[in-house]
Amino acid sequence: MKLSVIIPVYNEVESIQTILKRVHATKLVHEIVIVDDGSMDGTRDVLKKLDGKKGVRVILHEMNQGKGAAVRTGMTAAKGDILLIQDADLEYDPRDYAELLKPIEEGLADVVYGSRFLGRAHRVTMFWHMVANKALTLLTNLLYDTILTDMETGYKVFRREVIEGMVIRANSFNFEPEFTAKILKRKYRIFEVPITFNPRDYSQGKKIKLHDAFEAVWALIKYRFVD
Repeated sequence: MKLSVIIPVYNEVESIQTILKRVHATKLVHEIVIVDDGSMDGTRDVLKKLDGKKGVRVILHEMNQGKGAAVRTGMTAAKGDILLIQDADLEYDPRDYAELLKPIEEGLADVVYGSRFLGRAHRVTMFWHMVANKALTLLTNLLYDTILTDMETGYKVFRREVIEGMVIRANSFNFEPEFTAKILKRKYRIFEVPITFNPRDYSQGKKIKLHDAFEAVWALIKYRFVD
C-alpha cells in the first residue's frame, strides 16, 4: 500500500527542511503533500525549490486559513492508499511510522492514532497543556463511548476509504475533534500506538491557544448529534 504524508505548514522556515529529511529517511513514503497555509517567514521560498523533487508536491494557500483547512486540502490532493498527517514543527518523530502503519498493514485497524500518553519517551514540559489534552480526551470518551488516551494527537493515520464521502468542515485546530467524532460515529476500527513526543513551548513558536480548547469542546458536542 502506498503512503501519502500530508504536512500542513505555517511559518516553519526553520524546521521544514529538517522534517522533510526525517520523513525521507523512513523510506516508507510514496509521496509528500505539503500545504503551505499562507506563510510569511520565507517558508514558501524554500518550498518552491523543493516542489517536484523526491516525491514532494507543494500546494500554496494564498491566505492563512488554519491547520484544518491545510489538512483538508492535503487529503483531497493525496493519492496514496494510506494517509498520514505530519506536523512540520518537529514535535512528532517520523521514526514512529513503521509502528503507526503496522495495525493497518496487518488488517487490524482502519485508523491509527499515535498516543503521547502511552509511555514512550517525551520531553517534560507544559503541565496545563497536558491537562487540557486529557480533559478533551475524557470528554470524547464520555460522548462517544470509547477509550482513547489522546484524541488531540497530531499523528493520525488512516486508510483512504475512511474519508471517502466524509465532509470535514474544520479550518483550525478543531480538525482533530471533528475527524475523531466522525470516525467514531462511523464505527471504524481505531488502534492507538505509543509515540515519542518532543513538544515545543510558546517561546519556540507553538501555535495552539486556549480558545482552541473551547472550539474543540464545541466540536465534540456538536458532532455527537449532527454529521
